[in-house]
Amino acid sequence: MTSKTEREIFTRVATSLLLLATLSLVPVTAIANVLIAVIIDDLGDSLGKGRRALALPGEVTLAVLPHTRWGQSLANEARQRQREVILHLPMANLANMPLGPKPLTHELTRLEFRDRLIDALAKVPGARGINNHTGSALTQEPRAMAWLMHELREHGLYFIDSRTTHKSVANRVAGEHAVLASERDVFLDNERTFDAIDRQFEKLIGIARGRGAAIGIGHPHPETLEYLEMRLPKLAIEEVRLVPTSHLIAYQSIARSQLVRMKAPLLPATLASVAPL
Repeated sequence: MTSKTEREIFTRVATSLLLLATLSLVPVTAIANVLIAVIIDDLGDSLGKGRRALALPGEVTLAVLPHTRWGQSLANEARQRQREVILHLPMANLANMPLGPKPLTHELTRLEFRDRLIDALAKVPGARGINNHTGSALTQEPRAMAWLMHELREHGLYFIDSRTTHKSVANRVAGEHAVLASERDVFLDNERTFDAIDRQFEKLIGIARGRGAAIGIGHPHPETLEYLEMRLPKLAIEEVRLVPTSHLIAYQSIARSQLVRMKAPLLPATLASVAPL
């Protein structure tokens, strides 16, 4: 008999494949002019902040820390509201910042690494993907990233590199393991003032207008949430679409594949007739 966990994994994989198949039939220019995804990190320690993030207008993605007091409850509430949830996974960093219980570190064996990942996923039910909490040390390690991507592929999950170091190899390794992945373009609230957050948000939109899509990461600070409550409803009149992160990654994947096809050299007629489709 198929277990509940196996059914959930199958559903996640099937949903991702269906989304990719649907988008691949549509020119990327016909999907939308500008797409952005906004991820709110560090959820789970405060119920009030978590629920305020959950109430933000639009398809904000919620990144929930495992092993937190309210993480599981917030993940379940998000699923009930059909909001996308990802696991905000603590990883070893270069600054010796505290990571909380059961982080992913260099010292773990492969079995310990896998067990900690599976345990963390169980604490954030319904997670569609993962992004790293800190991780400036671990995301530089090809072996650790290979272990991670193997498990993400097995579970049908995507990966967002928070880019806490320019030396990260996470996206490269994700590609080698056929895992859908992308990376953070802008941190919205390194400086917690209205003007600073506004500058970063406009930077996010500017990147998206240039590339077609961009990802911003913020945190449940009062200043950030207040700004987003005001700013997100205005996106529609600017022809900017806020989408779940999974949709944005699928869009990027299809855009890349269509670009590759456009750049591919034409085959001679005699070869084209027998070339595999």
